[in-house]
Amino acid sequence: MTSSPTSTTSPALSRTGAIWMLAGLLLLTINLRAAITGVTPMLGDLQKTFGLTGVEVSVLTTLPVLCLGAFASLAPVLARRYATEPIVATALVMITVGVVLRIVPSPPALFGGTVLAGAGIALGNVLLPAVIKRFFPRRVGSLNGAAMMLMATSGAVAAGLAVPLDDAAGWRIALAIWAVPSAFAALLWGPPALRAMRGDGWAAPGPRGRDAAVHDHGSLLRSPLAWYVTAFMGLASLMFYVLMSWLPEIMRDHGQPPAVAGSMVSFMMIIGIPLGYVAPVVAARMRDQRPLVIAIGAVMAVGLTGLLLAPGPGWLWVTILGLGTGSAFPLGFTLLSLRSPSPSVAARLSGMSQTGGYIFAGFGPLAFGVLHSATGGWDLSLMLLLILVIPEVVIGLLAARPGFVRTVPSRSERLLELEDQDARAAVPSGGPSVPSR
Repeated sequence: MTSSPTSTTSPALSRTGAIWMLAGLLLLTINLRAAITGVTPMLGDLQKTFGLTGVEVSVLTTLPVLCLGAFASLAPVLARRYATEPIVATALVMITVGVVLRIVPSPPALFGGTVLAGAGIALGNVLLPAVIKRFFPRRVGSLNGAAMMLMATSGAVAAGLAVPLDDAAGWRIALAIWAVPSAFAALLWGPPALRAMRGDGWAAPGPRGRDAAVHDHGSLLRSPLAWYVTAFMGLASLMFYVLMSWLPEIMRDHGQPPAVAGSMVSFMMIIGIPLGYVAPVVAARMRDQRPLVIAIGAVMAVGLTGLLLAPGPGWLWVTILGLGTGSAFPLGFTLLSLRSPSPSVAARLSGMSQTGGYIFAGFGPLAFGVLHSATGGWDLSLMLLLILVIPEVVIGLLAARPGFVRTVPSRSERLLELEDQDARAAVPSGGPSVPSR
């Protein structure tokens, strides 16, 4: 991979700061899945407890993904005005409060808590690749892999424990338990957040080089590569969230007990744990990631075809789908760093990709559920999901080509640059005289 200009913009971490930021980074990733995946295996019980309609249940499954998209666009804006550390700490507080709010026995609290937790997760999702690119620029592959692995682990654990916790201690405990790791992570991010707000952080930004000045300004909206990465993230996320949301119901309708159906979703995500590490590391070592895209598309096509035509051996298809989803999303997430020339652009590309990608993906579970309600079966829904593998591969091939996204300056930025050039041209060649001190 061509070296990026991050060397001129990355801060130097002290040993203490490196250890603390690494721990904070890993704890952040643990809280970017559990608050979402811990709900879907309990949909049936929550529907009875809160008296929700079928449409409201579909909205509840879609709402977290829509929040990931709707609030993702705020993260780059906030990152331009404030230090990263207090934004991450605030996001973790939002997740904690949102998770706790959902245990109030009221539908508005359930949906409101879901929105608040989703907003916090959205901010953390967007800033994660930027934090890695900024503080650990030489460990992009391994730390993206570790983050994806922990994200998949926490999501699998939350999905697997949901029904047992519900049976043993009730739905409130099953939902509220995930406020504990987010509260602990918020406390860990508190000291660096306070230090950053005082301008006394462990890692003061280094001098901004010419490369940073060139790459950090301008719009990504005119970059085709940025749109390819966004679309690939959207399709990979849609596949994951549709299966995560509705696979338990699909398996129940094919005769599996509720606990087994929930375990299948957990197992699908467990398979993604090692792949969450392997895929980013392999992708970071490759100059061209297109072979990975082709392999992922083939695996997803086999798994969905099997689930559609012969759902009997459900564990086999869940295993294959776990291989596909467990590789696709980590690859897309790693492309946010690999296709960005600087931490600032990584944050902006992450915001753009996750805003557009998650909003698109958010309609997947809703459309999947509505189509099931309209047809009374899963065949047409699964067929549509299988067809979507084709554009996922085509767009993925375009996103995986070597290169960086290019920013296009706005008209006002171009005018300022011309004014600056005119001002420099007006200065005599010898330069202005500088009085001695």
